[in-house]
Amino acid sequence: MTSSTEAPTAQTTLLETIRRFVDTELLHHHVERRFLTRPFRESRAHLDGLRAKARALGIWAPFLPVEHGGLGLSLIEYAHVSAVLGRSPIGHYVLNCQAPDAGNMELLLQHGTPEQQARWLAPLARGEIRSCFSMTEPDLPGSNPVWMNTTAVADGNDYVIDGHKWFTSSADGAAFAIVMAVTNPEAPMPHERASLIIVPLGTPGFTLERNIQIMGDEGDDYASHGEVRYSGVRVPRANRIGAEGAGFRLAQERLGPGRIHHCMRWIGICERAFHLMCERAASRQLAPGTLLGSKQTVQNWIAESRAEIDAATLLVLDAARKIEAHGTQGAREAISTIKFYVANVLQQVLDRALQVHGALGMTDDTPLAYWYRHERGARIYDGPDEVHKAMVARRILKRYGADVGG
Repeated sequence: MTSSTEAPTAQTTLLETIRRFVDTELLHHHVERRFLTRPFRESRAHLDGLRAKARALGIWAPFLPVEHGGLGLSLIEYAHVSAVLGRSPIGHYVLNCQAPDAGNMELLLQHGTPEQQARWLAPLARGEIRSCFSMTEPDLPGSNPVWMNTTAVADGNDYVIDGHKWFTSSADGAAFAIVMAVTNPEAPMPHERASLIIVPLGTPGFTLERNIQIMGDEGDDYASHGEVRYSGVRVPRANRIGAEGAGFRLAQERLGPGRIHHCMRWIGICERAFHLMCERAASRQLAPGTLLGSKQTVQNWIAESRAEIDAATLLVLDAARKIEAHGTQGAREAISTIKFYVANVLQQVLDRALQVHGALGMTDDTPLAYWYRHERGARIYDGPDEVHKAMVARRILKRYGADVGG
């Protein structure tokens, strides 16, 4: 592997600008504490002001093409930006490159009709509206995403959608959802049965039933995960994105770059947690003149975390290069590898940092407890660790002549 953790030289100035913005505007204790301890809606006015500053600085929507108001960064260039933004729980939101909106913008950019782009992509790119992605169902395993009960039945020029979804993240306050629903139940290949359809959330029959509590934290507005129901929701067939039956393929296409975005965000979280852990170890006294960092266990955690973060960063950047060179399909093994590996590094580093902080780590006086709650799902969503490990192992064994199926 020849990847480097350093960003390209031409990108250094941009990264310095973004890092300075994060340090001076987002890591202020009162800004972060407001996000961690108050409903998201109470922070929106302040966050809108920060978004205006980001736009004025020329760092808005770095992953989008210039003609759509972004910076036109490549996947690898944006990966470095994502790591810098990940150091703050609100970094991606303030620069308008937050999930699920970033993935939805990429879908509309690559596969949306001109009408869909004008109505939905343009205001998303300007940060005027939000969106959500509606795929996971509570009654069926997320580890088998082609198996779903939600249907979209053609009726003249419309689809009528019925189904039950959850973990439709950020549905609260969103303008529209992109929903995965079965349109072609008789298609011989399971991967060709579903389509992606835009549903304005004011459409009759759409219900946000609740924001799901995540380890006791219900959240609100953007910072939430919704359970939603589609009951006879009627939308024009013109709201379909791409070809009928292409939903799973487009979703996988969306997930490839999205995994790079998420994994580098996780790297950013790891870097912040590592920084907090080292600060604590270097300043906390166990007794007069005896630092916490003098203990071998803490030293081991620091050394192991540094090595794991660096290794994870190299793996993600290497996967990004493979996506750019060979496309999502050609980089499937690398994409699955970073998904389970970086998620586990994230969990380990957060756990060590929290432990070093002792009782303080359990509070929302630092972002560690928030990340510990909300990022444990990294090992579950977009396919659990076990599915990705099995896929990687099967592909490796196939190169040794063993087809173990599955």
